[in-house]
Formats: sequence, structure tokens, C-alpha cells
Amino acid sequence: MTRNRLLLIPLLIWGLAMVAPDLLTVVKPLGSFGFYVDNDGVIYDVIGPFRNEASSPAWKAGLREGDHVDLSRLHCTLDDLEACGNAVAALGGLQFVLPGRKVTVDTLATPDRPAREVTVVAEQRPSNFLVRAVYILDQVAAILVIVAAAWLVWTRPSAMSWGFFLYVNWFNPGQAYAYYAILQQWPAVLIAQDIAGCIAQAAGFAGLLLFVIRAPNNETEPMWRPVERALPFVAAAFAVALIASYAALLGYPTELLTRGGIQAGFAVAVAAVAILMIRKQHQKPKDYQRLRWVLWGCLIGLPSYLIAELAAETTFFHTWADFHPTDDIIGLVYLLNGVLCLFVFEAVRRERVVSVWIPLRRVTILAFILTPAALLLHHEVERIEEHLHLPTWAWLAIAVIVSFAITLLHGKAVDFAESFFNRWLDRVEHELGRAIRDARTPAEIEQVLADEASRALELTSAASFRNHGSVLRRDCDGKGWDACQQELQPSEPLLAPLQRGEPFKVNPAHTGRLQFPSGLCHPVLAVPAINPARFFAVSLYGPHASGNDLDHNERAMLARISHDAAAIYAELESKELRQKVVSLEHDLQAARRNVKRQEQKA
Repeated sequence: MTRNRLLLIPLLIWGLAMVAPDLLTVVKPLGSFGFYVDNDGVIYDVIGPFRNEASSPAWKAGLREGDHVDLSRLHCTLDDLEACGNAVAALGGLQFVLPGRKVTVDTLATPDRPAREVTVVAEQRPSNFLVRAVYILDQVAAILVIVAAAWLVWTRPSAMSWGFFLYVNWFNPGQAYAYYAILQQWPAVLIAQDIAGCIAQAAGFAGLLLFVIRAPNNETEPMWRPVERALPFVAAAFAVALIASYAALLGYPTELLTRGGIQAGFAVAVAAVAILMIRKQHQKPKDYQRLRWVLWGCLIGLPSYLIAELAAETTFFHTWADFHPTDDIIGLVYLLNGVLCLFVFEAVRRERVVSVWIPLRRVTILAFILTPAALLLHHEVERIEEHLHLPTWAWLAIAVIVSFAITLLHGKAVDFAESFFNRWLDRVEHELGRAIRDARTPAEIEQVLADEASRALELTSAASFRNHGSVLRRDCDGKGWDACQQELQPSEPLLAPLQRGEPFKVNPAHTGRLQFPSGLCHPVLAVPAINPARFFAVSLYGPHASGNDLDHNERAMLARISHDAAAIYAELESKELRQKVVSLEHDLQAARRNVKRQEQKA
């Protein structure tokens, strides 16, 4: 166990411990006091998650919108930690508590109401299958991205992977409402968690900047080294500001400070995007494409998280646009951040990536499918539940069925979209297929498989090796293969997957002793021309000249034209054999005539 792993394990456990308990809220929702109060002590909502005023505990206890909590009477001191627990449970926007928890607050006098002491008892929050489904997606996505980031640190420990893990361990789509609700039973532990959370959030901001400076190969260019050295001070400044936002517990209004701490994250997001925009111009094509994935992850992911945080923990949207997003909407915005975190993970994990527009297109299609359904259910779900009166487990089953149906619909929509965006690829396949069918010699087939395919797809290299029995030989140079390997032995480990008869990735570990093209021209895909009876040739293709890897549709297209090539190889061989048979038969008949003439002469 290295020091990296000894530090990683407790941080991973802590990160998972914050998000995993919220999976239980799917079965048993948490409670709510029914009122929202900002960090200035202003009560701006006395209905909360409940359907109406009559069902809100805060309304029934006498609290009204516009009441002002007397922060000076919260009595949050080391001598009275129970008061701290009440303060933390009441302040800070959207709150989740254990059902049955009591909180007592003192309100200031207003022209309509005198100062008074109010005790509110939390009741179970109303929930529906839409909110539960979003919770499940958020928590599962959070667990996946945290474990994925930890896996990077475990397998590739570096400053880059640590920066990504520190970011994801806090800025993930998971919701920690249940975790904090449980800790409210021990105010001292809760306050320690809040301080640790501020430090983790500050470390996440710095970790993101460290990651974008070093991604994707854990290398820092000289111009960014001063920025990298300043990151500990940036983290310290964020930590101080975030911890200061809890001064409301001591009686100080801190709503603007709370908003500022979250909004400062947008400055971090802008800085991260700016760094990536500058850095990607100086990258090799392969790394340029990986950085584009990271760029889009930062451009959409962190702002999505911060928007959800503003909605959940401040009055920003309530005071700015008189809009208070509901739990399901906030959860979906959190979820978007999780999807983009997986983008970044894939860009770091893979040596090569396909065009970033492919996953972005699929995410956009999913959003177009989910948005109308979510808006419809958002307005009708309560009415549906009132009429059906199904138990919780039945709603969970319905949610699973609906998720499966959406998955199928998404798959069909992606296929339709790709058929539209890949029309150029269909034209390429048609042209290459026709050229193969028109080929009159094996060399012409290999020219199509290598030269014309690489030209049409704008690949860095391509070569075709034909089976000559004891050896595989290429008769043409092929793009990028000048002065490179001319023959391959069938026993090469590189060719072991040929037995499956399907395209396979070229393993660089198996090409080290072979004279293959290097750098961007190194082959990444092998496509055999094979039929059930015989193996004819294998074509090796490099990535796109832009640095993008071959995507699924391009690989499938190359597989289809190679299948056609196998058929034409077999036909040419059959034709050659027929010609030889005809020639032999002609020679045999001529020999017989000669023998007969000689016999007649004799």
C-alpha cells in the first residue's frame, strides 16, 4: 500500500458515505419543516415541498413569509451545541431532516406580528415516483463517477488524477441530504462535517484547475507552473470564504457571502475553460481531441452543479426571478454534471477518443427525450398518484419500466440521428464496395482496402497484408507504411484475435518489435477479410489525421467492406482455379491428340 492509496481509501469512503444514504430516501423520504430561510434569517417560503399551506408544519406553527429569524438568539456556542444543531437544521435554503425532528426559532417583531418563539415539528416530505427516479439516477451517477475517479488515482497516481478525484469527490451529482440529516443528531459532528465540506469544496476547485493544467498526460507547460504553485493559496482563500459563510450560526447575516462563495465557482469554471482553450492549441492531434472532451465536460458540468447549488442552498432564483425549482428539476441539473464528469473520465482513461460530437449528440438526444416527459410528469404526477393509490414498490417498478422504455426510445433515436449524420459514410461505403466488386486482381482489392479507405476516412495510415499460406505479405506500400514491415508471421501475438473473424484493436504491446509506423500513424484497428472457410487478408488502420479514433460506425463500415473483399478474393481465386483447370484440360486434350497421332503413325 503506497501513501497515495492510504490517503485515497479514507477519502473514497467519506465521499461514498455522503451520497450512498440518500438511496434510502427512495423508500422512506426525509422530513421537512416546511419553511425555507436564507442565511440572513429571512423566511421566504412557508410551504416548502408540501402541496399547500394547510399541510405545511411551518404554516400550522404560525410562521409566515417575510418573518425574520432572530439570528442573535440562536445561541450557537460551544456551551450549547444543541442550539447549533437547530440553527444548522433551519438555515441555508432547502433543508432535509429526519421526520419528527423539532426546531425552535425566535422571530423578530413585524408591523403585523409581535416577536415570538415558534416550535416546528418536521413531517415527512411528499414524494412521487418522478422525484424518486431522479434521486436514484443522481446517486448511482455519483457513485460511478467517484469510484471512476478513485480508480484513476489507484491505477495511475499523479497530480492530474488526484486533482480530478478531489474535484469529483465533492462536485458530483449525488445528494447528501440523508447524510446531513443523520448527523443533525450530533451537532458537534455536524459542524465538523460542515467545516470539512468547506475544505473539500475548496480542494475541489483547486483540484479542477490542477487537472486542466496537467490533462491529459500529467504534464505542465512552463507558462502554467506559476499558476500551479499558486493553487494551494487559491484553495485556502476559498476555504476561508466558505467557512465564513457559516457565521450565520453566530448571529451574522451571510446570505450574500453564501451566494458569493457559490458564484465564485463560476469564475473557477471560466478559468478552467480558458486554460483548456489556450492549452489545446499546442497539443498533438491525439491529445487535442482528448482535451476537447475535457473542455466540454468543464464547460457544461461545473456550471450545472453550481446552478443546482444556487437553487438548493440560496434564495438567488427566488429573489431574482421569483422561481423556486422543485426537487426533481434540481436533481436533473445535478445529473447533467455527472454525465459530463464521465466525459472527462473517458478522456483521461483512453489513449484515443472519438469525436466529442458523438457523445454530445447522444446526450442532447437524451435531453430532448427526457425534457417533454419530465415536464408532463412534473405537472401531472401528483394527480396520477392520487387516482391510482399504488404502494411504493409498485411506483418503483413503474419507474424501472419507464426507464427501460426511455432507453429503447433513446437507442432508436440515436440510430436515426446517426443515419442522418453518417450519410457521407454510407456514400463512402457504397463507393468502396463498388470498387472492391469491380476489382480484377487481389492487388486492386488491397489498394481499395488500404489507399482508398484511408483517403476517404482521412486516416493517418493503412496497409493490407494478404495471406500467402506461411506468411502474410503486403504488396503495396500503403499510406504511412513506407519502409515499414513487409511481412507478418501468422503466429504473431498481434494476430491472435483473427480467429474471431471480427475487427479488433491493435495492442501496442504486441507491436514493439515490429517495424510499424510510429506516433500518430501507428495502427489502432485490424480488420480481417475472412469468410467461414478461409482467412484471406488483414488490413491495419491508423486513427484520423485530426487525432480522433475510429468510431463505432466507421469500424462497422470497414468490417462490411472487408467482408465483401473476402467474397471477391474467393471469387478471384475460384476464377483463377477455373482458368487453370481449363488450361490443364486443354493441355491434356492436346497431349491425348499427340499420343493418338503418334499411335497412328506407328
